[in-house]
Formats: sequence, structure tokens, C-alpha cells
Amino acid sequence: MTLIREDDLIASIAEALQYISYFHPSDFIGAMSAAWEREENPGAKQAMAQILVNSRMCAIGRRPICQDTGAANIHIKYGVEAKTDFKRSLQEICDEGTRQGYLRDTNPLRASVVVDPFGQRKNSGDNTPCMLTVEMVAGDKIDVEVAAKGGGSENKSKFTTLNPSGSVADWVVETVETLGAGWCPPGILGIGVGGNADKAMALAKAALSEPIDLHDLIRRGPSNKTEELRLEIAERVNALGIGAQGLGGVTTVLDVKIRSFPTHAASLPVGLIPNCAATRHAHFTLDGSGPAEFTPPDISLWPEILLDAASAHARRIDLDTLDDDVIATLEPGQTLLLSGTLYTGRDAAHKRMIDMLDKGESLPVDLKGRAIYYVGPVDAVGDEAIGPAGPTTSTRMDKFTDRILSDTGLKVMIGKAERGPVALEAIAKHKAAYLIAVGGAAYLVSKAIKAAKPVAFEDLGMEAIYELRVEDMPVTVAVDTKGNSIHKTGPAAWKRVPELS
Repeated sequence: MTLIREDDLIASIAEALQYISYFHPSDFIGAMSAAWEREENPGAKQAMAQILVNSRMCAIGRRPICQDTGAANIHIKYGVEAKTDFKRSLQEICDEGTRQGYLRDTNPLRASVVVDPFGQRKNSGDNTPCMLTVEMVAGDKIDVEVAAKGGGSENKSKFTTLNPSGSVADWVVETVETLGAGWCPPGILGIGVGGNADKAMALAKAALSEPIDLHDLIRRGPSNKTEELRLEIAERVNALGIGAQGLGGVTTVLDVKIRSFPTHAASLPVGLIPNCAATRHAHFTLDGSGPAEFTPPDISLWPEILLDAASAHARRIDLDTLDDDVIATLEPGQTLLLSGTLYTGRDAAHKRMIDMLDKGESLPVDLKGRAIYYVGPVDAVGDEAIGPAGPTTSTRMDKFTDRILSDTGLKVMIGKAERGPVALEAIAKHKAAYLIAVGGAAYLVSKAIKAAKPVAFEDLGMEAIYELRVEDMPVTVAVDTKGNSIHKTGPAAWKRVPELS
């Protein structure tokens, strides 16, 4: 019997992580392209166009689709008859594959894993450990599913235990309506039903790697209860009107995937895990013949989209001459092209700035009349000014917003998804504005950044404060100086009664 080598598993995992960082699965490209063609809301259509153009750019340039290159999720089906030369534990082997995949010089991926979740949350530096699950199965091969899961969508995971007579569809739809847009729709919903708490969540995660076939299912019709449930949930979720990036529109989910398992007679456990517009996964099998090989998708799969035409009526804003009069004229839903000086800052930087303000210390950057971008970029390679630099979920900064606006004179914030009530109140109080960049278009956004240099908190790594010089960076006005939010008005305008038979 052929021997499966440890080195082949390591090399295959490393190559898979590189591959999925810049190649969307072909089924996702097809589904997103079809959704873009169907979309009726111009703002949502523009957001999906940016996602598709970014995806094509990444496939050609071999650079990450999203700056959040994710935690490495690895599921192994280990054939009980497989012969291997493994000397280390599977966790150690898969961690080495993750390390090699994330630290590749030609395409370094952002390390996002922190080793101490309770304390200082120090970054491991190489994105290890991976999130490994193992299943012993019949056979003599090793099947591996590799996925990169970003924090924005992972943070929206939910679990409940319904009564046995409860409605899975009702709970899922009601839950999705509360998630906001931080999971970067349009994407996929993975649902696990049955088992117990941990089994239901594992089923939901595994379901996300199944091929997208919703529109094939719609054409042929359901053949069992699970398919009926998939169709019901997809129709009802899309009828919520959330749309791409939460701007309102006809498509919120590209597919709904469901896996089930026997459960206790008194229980109906349900797990829900959304996958974002940066859906990234690959499967390979090792049989002893060597490391896995991955075939790139055909570039003709991507539609030809001219973003210049879509942005022809965008308003240009000079970030170096921001004043109250300019900011007061911004309207929710308006497309802007930003040029000038832009600072970055995420959770850790905001916390540190608040700590300094509490101590009466001066901040290392002057934010008066400036704009800040919630981003943790990928390292640059070659002649890049910066690596892929898409927005992070803005609600994590909500608790800092009032203090930062009041004590620094900051005027504009840029991130992704909605703001919560505390932030909306602070924005209106200080006559500031909140803009959004498209989540899932990180490489595209980075091309508008012409220069970047760290100016504070360099020890925070990707969470350091950078000074950027941007030219025609595309954004959408999400919240105006009165606190009016496109994430409220957009979905409300596109919400409809679901068409269920």
C-alpha cells in the first residue's frame, strides 16, 4: 500500500491556503455574476460589481480577495486503513502547513490569530494554530477540506435549541434579520440541524463547503424536506431586502446549505454560520501519489464589468480640505471618490487612544478635521504601496465613537456595515459622517492607496495606525450628519412579501 507522506500533507495545505486566498470557487463566481445581473438596486449592484472586479483582479494578480485572510479551518477525513509516515500530531502537521501557507514571500497572508483570547491577545504571527477537526472514516485515503474564515462572518454565528415542534425556517429568518451587514452579504448560510450544540455548529460549518446550486434547485424543484427548507429560507431571507453590503436589494443570500443529524427526542438544536462574499475553500485527497494539485478557474468565468461607467456620477471629495459645510452635504446612498490623507485605526488602536486620552496624554496623530479608515491591511509585496486593504466591521468601534469624535475633532469614519444606536447618536451629536467601502473588494480598494506609512502603535502589527494617501477611493455614504442610515432606509425600501407556494 502506498505511503502518504507528512510533507505532502503540509505542502498541500500550504498550497490550498494560497490558492483560496486569491481564487473564488467557480460556483461562487457564477452565482455572484447571476445575482449582479438580476440586481435592481443601483447601490447594491455597484457593490457586487466591485466584488466581482476585485475577484478577477485577485485571480490575475494572485493577491488576497480580502484583507482578512481568515483563520485556517481544516477538516480531515482520515481513512482508518491509510498508511502514513507521520511522526507528529495532526495538529502540529496542519499548523506547519498553515504556517507555510501564510508566510509565503510572494503572497504573504495576514496573520489574524491571537494566542491568548483572555489577556493581551498577542498575535501568533503565522496564523497558527489552525482550527482542526478530524473524522475517522473507512478507506485508505486522507480527504482534506481547507477553508479560510474571516472574522466578520464568523462573528455572526448563532446557535439555539428549539422545541421539537419549532420552526427552523422562522428562527433562521428572524435571526438573519438581526445580523446586520457585518457578514458581508451576499453570501451563503450554513445551517446545522440536530445532534447537540457542538454537532449542530460543526454541521453548519461543513455545509458551507458544499457547491452552490440554489438556482438549479429552483429550476428542478425540491425532492425532499431539506430541499424544501432550503428554498423557503432562501426566498424569505432574500425578501428581507437586506441586499449586498446591507444597502437594500433583491439578493442577500446566494444559497442556503443544510446538514442534519439525529438528535434527542426533547431537542431541536440549530446552528447558523454565514459565509461572506469572500467565500474561500478547497478540497483535496491524498492517496500516496504526492501532494495535491489545484487547477485555477478559467478567467472567462468572470463577467466584463466597467466600474468607470458605474462611478461616472460619483462625487469627488478632498480629504485634506474637509469642513463642516462639505460634510453636511453628504447624503446616505451617495457614491464618493476620496482623495487625500486618510488615517487607519481598528479596535486595538482605538482602545489605546482612549487610554491615552484618559491619562491626559496627547495622541500621536492629529485627527482634527480628518478621516479614519477601519482597516487592518495585508503586507505589501513588490512595488505595492499597501497590500489588500478592505474595511473591517465598524460596530466594534461603536463604543469608542463618541469619545473619539468629541476629543479629537475627527469628522469622517470609513468601515463596513451598519453602525449601532450609540454610534448613530454620536455621529449626529458631533455632525460627523460615516462612509462604507465594499467588504470583499480589498485588492480593488488597495489600488486607490498610493502611499502608506506607519505613524503610531507599530507594535500592534496590522492594527497600527497608518497614514495613507488615496486617490479616487470608492465609498458610499452610509450615515449623514443627522444620523440617518442607509442600512435602515435601504433594506426597508426593498423588503417584500416572500413568494412562497
